[in-house]
Amino acid sequence: MSHPIEPTPRHPLLASLSDARELSAMSAETLADVAVEIRDVLCNLLATRTAHFASNLGVVELCLALHAEFDFLTDRLIWDTGHQIYPHKLITGRYSQFESIRTRGGLMGYPNPHESDYDLFMTGHAGSSVSTAVGLRSGDILRDQRERRTVAVIGDGAFPSGIVFEALNNAGELGQDMTIVLNDNKMSICHRTGAVASYLDRLRNNPFYTGLKTEVVRLLDHVPMFGDPAERLLAQMKEGVKAGLLGGMLFEELDIRYIGPIDGHNIPLLRKYLQLCKETSGPVLLHVVTEKGHGYKPAAEDPVFFHTPPAFEDRGGTPVTRRSEGRPPYTTHARDAIGEAMKSDPRVTVITAAMCQGNKLEPVREKFPDRFFDVGICESHAVAFAAGQCKTGMRPIVDIYSTFLQRSYDQIFQEVSLQDLPVVFMMDRAGLTGPDGPTHHGVYDIGYMRLFPNLALMAPGYAAELPLMLQAALAHLHPTGIRYPKASALELKHVPAPIEIGKSEWIRHGEDGTIVAYGAMLEQAIAAAEKLDGELSVGVVNARFVKPIDHDMVRHSLEGGKFVVTLEEGTIVGGFGSAFLESAVDQGLDTRLIRRLALPDEFIEHGDRTDLLSDQHLSADGIVGVCRQSAARVSVG
Repeated sequence: MSHPIEPTPRHPLLASLSDARELSAMSAETLADVAVEIRDVLCNLLATRTAHFASNLGVVELCLALHAEFDFLTDRLIWDTGHQIYPHKLITGRYSQFESIRTRGGLMGYPNPHESDYDLFMTGHAGSSVSTAVGLRSGDILRDQRERRTVAVIGDGAFPSGIVFEALNNAGELGQDMTIVLNDNKMSICHRTGAVASYLDRLRNNPFYTGLKTEVVRLLDHVPMFGDPAERLLAQMKEGVKAGLLGGMLFEELDIRYIGPIDGHNIPLLRKYLQLCKETSGPVLLHVVTEKGHGYKPAAEDPVFFHTPPAFEDRGGTPVTRRSEGRPPYTTHARDAIGEAMKSDPRVTVITAAMCQGNKLEPVREKFPDRFFDVGICESHAVAFAAGQCKTGMRPIVDIYSTFLQRSYDQIFQEVSLQDLPVVFMMDRAGLTGPDGPTHHGVYDIGYMRLFPNLALMAPGYAAELPLMLQAALAHLHPTGIRYPKASALELKHVPAPIEIGKSEWIRHGEDGTIVAYGAMLEQAIAAAEKLDGELSVGVVNARFVKPIDHDMVRHSLEGGKFVVTLEEGTIVGGFGSAFLESAVDQGLDTRLIRRLALPDEFIEHGDRTDLLSDQHLSADGIVGVCRQSAARVSVG
């Protein structure tokens, strides 16, 4: 009896790889073939959905070399930020699940300890890898597990973050064995900025380096993988000489051995240098030069666009993208409003933290280069910097994602709110960010911002409001925050009421109850009220402000024993619903018929934003159901 012939898998090496430890026995040629398969998987993925792309293409060889030289089920590996985790996932037993990445219930697009023992931390913000690696190494030593090696991989875009230098300072003092791999691709998400970037350029481009590299490579080619200690010592001495001649003394003076820069796409060379790092005592910084988008020409030529491109189909090396023809997102309206404000008032500046592309600020940067400031992935500095500008009479706008603004919490408190300076915070990606998941959902800004005195907080419910809110914020002589989601902006066919600090806008009145929506949830509130027409008469309020909250609106919405449902795309703890309840209690109003709809007190997984909202009854249908329940309670009462 004949048996059907099994088809050859498209990626036979990845399909047969059950554990990353198998890489250590592979030849350089086989590892190069694995790299080809990984890049093919990544290109196929982008045909179905948006995902981090160029950064993952750039670390393929580095990832393979790391896993070939270390056993990261025993040793420790931290990928800083984590958006470049895809090759790591493909070789650590997750190839068969990879098609599910960034979809609901599938693999996360960042490291996730719940998926694999190879992932130690769920990361998504930049800069913490060196600190956690120093902590891991310290803990292993205290627990007498010195044989475990520790490696942190950090990009040059994240490297200038303040916490990195705090960690380097500590690592140099402790003097414990560990390896810091500086992945230098000359990029953040956009082109990197700052003096540290210039310093790395000098290290990489020093004319003397070209000749010296040839000598070092020639030397290492004659040093066996497990060669004699004298030869290893000679190689280490060579690296020390190079560090002094090139300027790597910035790290050497911190008692961190600097090695490099080396070609990050040469697997045999990477393995030799990683072996050298393992045998060098104390903390070592290995400077690896890679190309973002390496292996796919369009991505290498335009790594900014291909950082997280829309889904595309590759046609003979030419990517054909599928672009949405829907309504413009809030981010576009915010960008246009910022541009208009800078055009009309020479005091207005805009500050971003390496997110020029994400915030769609490229036209603003081109038109107002002297008043555009990209400070790199340094949010704390961005806010304190804005406070300094503000003190001189300028009117800075800090345009940062909600989830990243958290990194500057102390500066929002001390340098802005305490000083009562009129800095304007534009909080992009406020709410659920969909496939990016819990590290990126901007669901805490309502709670962490409304605690501070002097700070007014608002959110547009539709497109036409956003520029009006920015105008009001810039005219306000106190700090303000404006939040908006990663979503298409609602376009209402009505003339917006003037923006008054602390005043809401009634969209429609109802005799049975009222839905009070904060921000972009207004779209779902209107849809729910319309679905109930003929069954219940439900009013809709565009709250506009969470602080100061509109106390008159709270009182009016509760008059006559009507039910109230509050809506927000933020956590239920300390959010808009809490502010509404506080106002009602302070006014002595009956709070029994108030129902708060918000995100639960738990971390929300990745998935489509619409599906995630629906899960929490924040879709129009879910709100309809809650309104019916509330109306039934009124009739029973």
